[in-house]
Amino acid sequence: MEEIIVPSGIKIGHFNDEYTGVTVIMSEKGCVAGVDVRGGAPGTRETDLLRPEKAMEKINAVVLSGGSAYGLAATCGVMEYMRERGIGYKISKKVVPIVCGAVLFDLNDKDYHYPAAEWGYKACENATDRNVAFGQVGAGKGATVGKIRGLRHAQKSGLGAATVKAGGCLVTAVAAVNAMGDITDGKGNILAGATGSKGEHIDTERCLREGKWLTLLTGANTTIGCVMTNAKLTKVEANKLATAAHNAYAKHISPVHTDYDGDTIFTMNTGVKRPLDFILLQTAAVEAMGRAVMNAAGGAQYKILFDESAEPAEE
Repeated sequence: MEEIIVPSGIKIGHFNDEYTGVTVIMSEKGCVAGVDVRGGAPGTRETDLLRPEKAMEKINAVVLSGGSAYGLAATCGVMEYMRERGIGYKISKKVVPIVCGAVLFDLNDKDYHYPAAEWGYKACENATDRNVAFGQVGAGKGATVGKIRGLRHAQKSGLGAATVKAGGCLVTAVAAVNAMGDITDGKGNILAGATGSKGEHIDTERCLREGKWLTLLTGANTTIGCVMTNAKLTKVEANKLATAAHNAYAKHISPVHTDYDGDTIFTMNTGVKRPLDFILLQTAAVEAMGRAVMNAAGGAQYKILFDESAEPAEE
């Protein structure tokens, strides 16, 4: 059973129906954060402010959502929840919660089903650092992979997670995997993906190379995730960590970062301790995100632990 450790100062909450959902990763005291957006079809909010040259140093939440661009409305509910509690950037007599987000496309029913603002609010109400659910919940509820032959020949995926310890720090990754391509074990073996008439995996990348593709669902995909750590990082390092974590997508999603995907990875660090060496943290992020992607496709079972040994996050 996979053991997931939620870094102290961070809570995770979900809300979903039978079609789609939203996952909120929140920090009331704020986290230094970074992001790396790839692929040709992203749907994101407040990613520009995470650039190293921008003034804002900390964010309060990352929202991962289904519903394509409609799902970005869930971030507004998260802002309302935090505003009511005085969480966010203080300016004059006002407070502005800093909420970033990314969406995936799971509008797979004949009717429209997508997260609204109140879904984000309810996900915040459900947020916890203990007994967090993973699998076909939250942003992973409507996720599928391997869509080269359309949804009929795709396979269900979900929301995966994994924790790695390295350099004296914790690194925990969460990923909602909704890729156009197949999910592999990194050694060429397909775990989930496009299937043939007998249910066998047909190898999306090989089919593309050989010109044997039938249906490409333009923009109807995307893998979104977040790497959380109790490490103390600068904004530059937080962005570098997001860039490194994309190596896990490249290792386990085939093909990846296509024009039909909007693959995005956020990072959040609580600023408790410096890693022994930053490259150790980057390596851990790749390992954690890789396992999270595989777990999303494989329906792994989880045991959620709380990082009781960590010091309180810095103000």
